Amino acid sequence: MTSFPPPGDGTAPAEPPAEPPLWSAPSEPPGEPPLWPGPAQPPDPTGEPDAPQLGTSTAPQMRGSAAWTPWSAPLALLVWFAATLVLSIVIAIAAAAMGYSLDDPPSGVNIAGTFAQDVAMIGAALLFAFMVSRPRAADFGLVRTPLGKAVGAAIGVWIGFIVFSLVWKTAISLDDPQTLPDQLGIEGSTLNLVLVVVIITVLAPVSEELLFRGFIFRALRNWRGFAPAAVITGLIFGAVHIGSSPVGYALPLAAFGFGLCLLYQWTGSLYPCIALHAANNGFALGIDQEWGWEIFPVVVCAVAAALMLATLLGRSLERRADAVAGPAPQPAA
Repeated sequence: MTSFPPPGDGTAPAEPPAEPPLWSAPSEPPGEPPLWPGPAQPPDPTGEPDAPQLGTSTAPQMRGSAAWTPWSAPLALLVWFAATLVLSIVIAIAAAAMGYSLDDPPSGVNIAGTFAQDVAMIGAALLFAFMVSRPRAADFGLVRTPLGKAVGAAIGVWIGFIVFSLVWKTAISLDDPQTLPDQLGIEGSTLNLVLVVVIITVLAPVSEELLFRGFIFRALRNWRGFAPAAVITGLIFGAVHIGSSPVGYALPLAAFGFGLCLLYQWTGSLYPCIALHAANNGFALGIDQEWGWEIFPVVVCAVAAALMLATLLGRSLERRADAVAGPAPQPAA
């Protein structure tokens, strides 16, 4: 209630307060930035968010294997071929300087060339992965997976590959033996035997799986999904083995490459692929060399050594990624 002074005190009566305007801009607390730039405006009555400004992107930036582009897959193959060629030339020059004939090189030259080829595979995969961002073990699939699921899926893929190979060999009367062990001089000496077994059953599975399933398949899968990526990767896998295996084995090896992609998709891990690849190479090498009881320990040791090598590689990637990322922030007390 408004009070007035008593009459006769000489003061004018107070005027009634002005009526508030029908609408005014909302007041803001002092010292804080305005809710929107420019002149005060009422909020959008529809409640819809403002459209993004031109030149800005609202999509999250992809990193790791999700950012591997499909064109990097053929480029990784070309880099692998080029690196293998360069390393082979260097090895040949060194062998010639030591007085060896390049027309009929010794087994040591072939072993060194095959070793360089496998190392170049790992280098090509890591090179293109590092071009996007510093990769982690999970980007290549070097992660754990349930053992029962991995073993069951690997056995299923292996049985399918063996059945397909037997049907194919019978259909085309294929009986050509593998030539790579003899080219590497597996019967030359005990040292040659050990080196050939290690290269074929340990180093080759790790390097081939890292390049073909770990990088190429994942890069192509980002493009059109699983099926096209698995088919293309399988065909490439069979084609690159033509030089080290008879041509008739190209299609079964392509089917094996497809099956390894399927195993990778099922388990989400590269370890089952490496284990199956090592077991298959050890078994095939033992059959080709007409071994008996020696096949079992070779297969077991090959699988264990290949998985250990892959684990060391995965840990190395994690250490490098953590070194760049720095220590994780500690929560406030």
